[in-house]
Amino acid sequence: MTTDSISYSEAVETARDYYNSADADAFYANVWGGEDIHVGFYEGADDTIADASRRTVERLAAVLGPPGDASRVLDMGSGYGGMARYLAATCRCNVVGLNLSEVENDRARRLNAEQGLDDLVEIVDGSYDSVPSEAGGFDAVCSQDALLHSDKRDAVVAEAARVLKPGGLFAFTDIMQADSCPQEVLQPIFDRIHLESLGSPGTYCKVATENGLELKLFQDHTSQLVEHYGRVLSETETMAGSLQTVSDEYLANMKKGLGYWIEGGERGWLAWGLFAFQKPHDA
Repeated sequence: MTTDSISYSEAVETARDYYNSADADAFYANVWGGEDIHVGFYEGADDTIADASRRTVERLAAVLGPPGDASRVLDMGSGYGGMARYLAATCRCNVVGLNLSEVENDRARRLNAEQGLDDLVEIVDGSYDSVPSEAGGFDAVCSQDALLHSDKRDAVVAEAARVLKPGGLFAFTDIMQADSCPQEVLQPIFDRIHLESLGSPGTYCKVATENGLELKLFQDHTSQLVEHYGRVLSETETMAGSLQTVSDEYLANMKKGLGYWIEGGERGWLAWGLFAFQKPHDA
C-alpha cells in the first residue's frame, strides 16, 4: 500500500506536527514505554502505564476475533505500531499501520525489524480520512484513541466501511465527549487539540449506520480514562527530573492538558470505550 501525494487538512497537519516533535516523541517513548500510546485498562494499583496500555491492545484484538493468519488488518492511526506488532506476533496476520507522523513511523519500522515482524507489518505514511487502498481490501480495521485528532471523523468512518470486506469488523477505542455534554465546557480541550469538537458514542453510531455498518458492541469504560490520565500525570511529575530531553514548556503544557482530561472524565463530560461495528455479509 503506497501513498503518492499526501495532502492533509489543517487539523490533521497540526496533529502531525505535534507527534513529529522531538518533545512529543521523547515524552511518549519514556512515559508510555514507546510501544502503545493510548488509554489503558487498569486492574490494580501496581499496573504500569505500559502494562495497562497493552491490555487495551489485547482486549481490542479479542473483539476482532482475533484475526486468522490469512487475514489482512488495517490499523488507523497506528502510532508506534504496538497494536500492529501484537496482531502480527500473536495471530500471524498481515497488518498495515497507517499513521501521519513520520517520526512515529520510523520508530515503528525499527521496532518491527528488531522484533522480526517487518515481513508481516507494513507502516504507511498517510491519513486515515483517505486510505490508499481499494474497496474491500481488509478483513478487519482497528484504531486506538486516534480518531479524535480528525476534523473529518465521518470521512474516517466512511473509509473504514469502504475498505472492509463484507462481514469484516471495525473495532476501536476513542476519547469522546459524552452525548449529554454541554459543548462549551470542553473548550480548553478543543483548544489543546485544535479542533471544535470530539466524537461521541451517539455520533459514531449514527455515522457508522449511515455507512452501512451495524453496531455489534459498545463498552463504556470512562472510569479508565480518568484512571489513565491520573497515572500519566503522576508519572510525569515523578519522572520530571529524568525527562531531560523534554522541554520544560512541553511538560508544563502536558500537565495542564492532563488536568483537563481528568476533570472532563470526572465531571461526566467525556467518555471512553470500545466500539465494534460490522459490515454486513451481503454488503
